[in-house]
Amino acid sequence: MPKLLLRFDMRNPDFGADQRALYDAALDMAEWADQQGFDCIQISEHHGCEDGYLPSPIVLAAAMAARTKRIRLRMALIILPFHDPVRVAEDLAVLDIISNGRLDVVVGAGYVPEEFAMFAVELKDRGRLMESKITALKNAWTGEPFTYEGRPVRVTPRPLQKPHPPLWMGGSSKPAARRAARMVDYFYTENRELFAEFNAERQRLGKSAIPFMELGSGFFVVAENPDAEWQRMAPHILFECNSYGKWQASSAMQGQYLEMTDAEPLRQTGLYPIIRPTEVDSYLDALGDNAQLCLHPLIAGQAPADGWRQLNDFATHVLPRLKTREQV
Repeated sequence: MPKLLLRFDMRNPDFGADQRALYDAALDMAEWADQQGFDCIQISEHHGCEDGYLPSPIVLAAAMAARTKRIRLRMALIILPFHDPVRVAEDLAVLDIISNGRLDVVVGAGYVPEEFAMFAVELKDRGRLMESKITALKNAWTGEPFTYEGRPVRVTPRPLQKPHPPLWMGGSSKPAARRAARMVDYFYTENRELFAEFNAERQRLGKSAIPFMELGSGFFVVAENPDAEWQRMAPHILFECNSYGKWQASSAMQGQYLEMTDAEPLRQTGLYPIIRPTEVDSYLDALGDNAQLCLHPLIAGQAPADGWRQLNDFATHVLPRLKTREQV
């Protein structure tokens, strides 16, 4: 059965809902997902965005941890070059304790030029910074004294999970894939070629290969009238796709997003699936078991009432099918 995720980035353009209402809804939705048996809540990070993109995922995750009991909380991802890894290690250790060991950590090097300027970090240094800061995180979580950049450091308390929370790395290049193989538990990518590079480096290092996980589209809606739902959601979907597409173009990064002016060609890419209830079984068959089915109910400031309607439709039309498949 695919893993069920809710995704939050709290992006909110001018035409979106009230910012406070979105944060209130995100906490309520996290609690709902926990009760419905979802596997994970995924929380993202970006900085200096006019649309209010979430800059502090650890803070939001802590609030969600207090409202939930069993669902995992995935930082996906923390842009590590912008942060002091000692403080990050401390905050994540406390979050792991608060959540009773439900934390997953994905770190990444970043790619948006404006963000690097904001934090006075050079793009050319991000590979080196990733290596030194990942090492610092792992040293910090031992609870033992160590030296970081000439500073004596000891981080307490230790995380609840031992030796530390699952530590993954995102990336979009072969050097990143090889770095992940050397330093972390998993390479977080939708690119099978890069994941093969990750596994090849793992095997070279004497480590076993790891199965590829389909990350999915990061979006899924089931609706009785997909055409009407697409028309209503088009401004939100286009805004998200164009925002990521602009960032990727400015950094020459290879990614799945493009800047587009028309919703219909974007719909045809399949990146934002909105399907009928009668299509759910075939969609799940195509998705497979080693995949993620990720819902994005507050996409680009979508009104919480619409997000709740989509979640309730998912509970009505998809969750029973998933439970039946699990029993077979």
